[in-house]
Amino acid sequence: MLNPKSSYALNKKDRDAIVYIDANYQIVRLTREDFDTEEEFMKWKEWSDESYHTEEKADHIYSNHMVSQTLLIEQATETPSPEAAAIRRDKRRKQKQYAAETVLQIRGVVTEKQFRRLWLYHVSGLTEQKIADLESVGQSRISKSLLAAEKRIKKFFKKAKNRG
Repeated sequence: MLNPKSSYALNKKDRDAIVYIDANYQIVRLTREDFDTEEEFMKWKEWSDESYHTEEKADHIYSNHMVSQTLLIEQATETPSPEAAAIRRDKRRKQKQYAAETVLQIRGVVTEKQFRRLWLYHVSGLTEQKIADLESVGQSRISKSLLAAEKRIKKFFKKAKNRG
């Protein structure tokens, strides 16, 4: 992001002067009156714009590839406590258990063929056409099978939700 107080921004914003910040952090403006001719001013103005732009780009490239010491220290000291790590492992174990139970429930609701097709489509990421090619059937048959299976699953979970 462009620093609005950088030499580049100040110089670019002021078309009637060459603007820079001196060693004492004072803003200096060289105007047309400081040059012998308009052409000389324009030559130096163009050069300063280009020079500052190159410098600004280099600064951005440098800063985009740097990590602050503060961030490194924060990341290094963010080691989770043993309790937090245990809680995270337990939560992940419960998620896996829930997912496994859900897959078993789905497997009990749909036919083996529907389950295989659902798995290939949703988990393996195959297209309906790829599955159809594997099974030597038409794509529409796969599509209808997936829709029927999804309908059965929705109906099952809707009933389970109403019971629970």
